Amino acid sequence: QRRIVESGGGLVKPGDSLTLSCAVSGSTLAYYGIGWFRQAPGKEQEWVSCISRSGGSPYYADSVEGRFTSSNAKNTVYLQMNSLEPDDTGVYYCAVLSYGSNCRGPNRYIEVWGQGALVTVSS
Repeated sequence: QRRIVESGGGLVKPGDSLTLSCAVSGSTLAYYGIGWFRQAPGKEQEWVSCISRSGGSPYYADSVEGRFTSSNAKNTVYLQMNSLEPDDTGVYYCAVLSYGSNCRGPNRYIEVWGQGALVTVSS
């Protein structure tokens, strides 16, 4: 059974940076990649970023393009978040995406979710 452990959330001020990590363990079966999602208070869940295991550049939502960077090292994926804004506040989830998924969407098949990391951007 595959497991995900997220870490790195916290309270920061506008303009600050924060890095989230997503460590995958357990099953050795191959998977497509890792997706990042977030949910702000009172809003629907939003896709943020996706990186496939086959290589290539990560994909980002327009709302974070140019400010967020996703990278991976072995079984851990990182989401570097720069120039954070109050609208970036929310619970961030990473998820293992099964084969058949496509980073660009719309098909992102979730195999397992991380536990979520709260990011609060406030002055």
